[in-house]
Amino acid sequence: MRFFSLICFVVAVSFPLQSVAGQENVSRQIAVEAPSDGGTPQQSIPPNYTPASPITHVSTLGTTYIPMDSWVYPALSRLQGLGYLDTAFLGLRPWTRLSILHMLQQTADKIESDTDNQEARDIYSSVLSEVAPGIENHFGQQAVHAEAESVYTNLRGIAGTPLRDSFHLGQTIVNDYGRPYQEGFNNYTGFSARSEAGRFALYFRGEYQHAPSAAGYSPALFAYLSQVDLNIPIASNPNQATIPLGPIDTTNTFRVQEANISYHILNHDISFGKTDHWWAPNQSGSFAFSTNAENIYAFQIDRTEPLRIPLLSRLTGPFRYDFFVGSLKGHTYPNSPWMHGEKISFKPTENLEFGFERTVIWGGKDHVPITIHSFLKSFFSLQNVSGEEKLSRDDPGARFGTFDFSYRLPFMRKWLTLYTDSLAHDDVSPVSAPRRSAYMPGLYLSHFPGMDKLDFRVEGGTTDTVSTGGPNFLYNESIQRQGYTNKGFIMGSWLGRQSTGGQTWLTWHLSPQEHIQFSYRTAKGSREFLAGGTTQNDYQFSVVKRIHKDIELNGWVQYERWVAPVYKSGPQNDTTAQFQITWYPRDQKIF
Repeated sequence: MRFFSLICFVVAVSFPLQSVAGQENVSRQIAVEAPSDGGTPQQSIPPNYTPASPITHVSTLGTTYIPMDSWVYPALSRLQGLGYLDTAFLGLRPWTRLSILHMLQQTADKIESDTDNQEARDIYSSVLSEVAPGIENHFGQQAVHAEAESVYTNLRGIAGTPLRDSFHLGQTIVNDYGRPYQEGFNNYTGFSARSEAGRFALYFRGEYQHAPSAAGYSPALFAYLSQVDLNIPIASNPNQATIPLGPIDTTNTFRVQEANISYHILNHDISFGKTDHWWAPNQSGSFAFSTNAENIYAFQIDRTEPLRIPLLSRLTGPFRYDFFVGSLKGHTYPNSPWMHGEKISFKPTENLEFGFERTVIWGGKDHVPITIHSFLKSFFSLQNVSGEEKLSRDDPGARFGTFDFSYRLPFMRKWLTLYTDSLAHDDVSPVSAPRRSAYMPGLYLSHFPGMDKLDFRVEGGTTDTVSTGGPNFLYNESIQRQGYTNKGFIMGSWLGRQSTGGQTWLTWHLSPQEHIQFSYRTAKGSREFLAGGTTQNDYQFSVVKRIHKDIELNGWVQYERWVAPVYKSGPQNDTTAQFQITWYPRDQKIF
């Protein structure tokens, strides 16, 4: 683990020895053909299109990250599941526009040489038309330019009492950036824009958010949950973001969803601001980081292109790494701690990827000052510490680690992908402490025989470990009592504490940007955690459709049935209907 920590911190600022993508000229590109379904306007790009030349020098250009809720990620994940995109690191997302272009360049010959691959060609051409034109138009230019990316409005109606408490009872709507929602009419209206200038890149997405008022939890339930969270003193902490004590006022606010400025150097993006993180191949969420909570402001060093080190990479293959450090909000005991996270992923073969991650939450008002000394202590602390040290100013913090892998199975490389995510607390890695760890394995079937547009994915796991730590072991700790949260939401998996559940998806792809999907999600909280336990069952039907090339319609309906005796007696249900319209004003330059 000490070697892993040193790799993540020291190598992140070292000179790259050899880049897999961006340092070699990929001269061959597939001829882009019309999609097999007749095509949709947003997919149209010129025949035999190739990105701007010379490819050899394009890696000196700074480009923005593509947010995790973009259609690009499920499309590229599907392309990888079909047996292509061999240089993609699914356990380290999001990706920059330039790194995606390099992945497409690396897989172009493989797609072209396969004669029975229309689905792959459709995905390739659609993603290429999304990422390449902007890079081509501004290749080699140092002048500042900016362009509008999207304008959208999201209308959400909820009938019945929803759950909005990932730290205890569960969530009705997951991986939604911690947006506010309550029974009644909810609205989120926003826009995104991006700018590149040489090695610099700037991205911004903000939105107005409205949610109705709600009754919230009773004082009695608030007191009970505070006791569950290791007796957080109620008198000194009357308002806790992890416990929605009522009454809850109407929300009308403007929130910065993502905002970051980055500088590209030696195939690293050094950035500051709010950026998505999704550190696992899973689709339901990552134990380390997902979009379940609002992003934090952080300083980040991200190796955006795969790196090869002579001799070492003969064994490990190319690898990537990411590091960031920033402050958490919504914590009151102790107040305003910080966190840092490090992830390194390897690809020893084109079909196998595995990675290790470490996160530490440390510091806080009246506990440990946020200094370089306390950061370094938390960074390099790997051994067990005494209770006396935990209560002192030498506390290294709450330490978490994950392990994940993704493997395209033998004899079914273009059909089945097996993957898993896992989480450990106060151990070096889930690999070294399997009985004390949480797991979320999954299986992805990229298409069915005779039905190339239909895929199936299933994931299931548990955080209900056999550890004696109980509900305050994973995602929580004796000192950092509001645990692995930002503004009240768990930053990792919606599965939460001491719970078992999973999710499944059946998707018919109309095109790379359009689909019809049915999904089912379930979670069951242990009775040892909350009196009577909790149960959730969600059924969702969604449709995404494009009108022309610039307008996207996205609608879904979800029915949920839940049981939480500590909150409400008897079974409860709620229905959520959402409709979002998004305009992509292509080539609409701001300046």
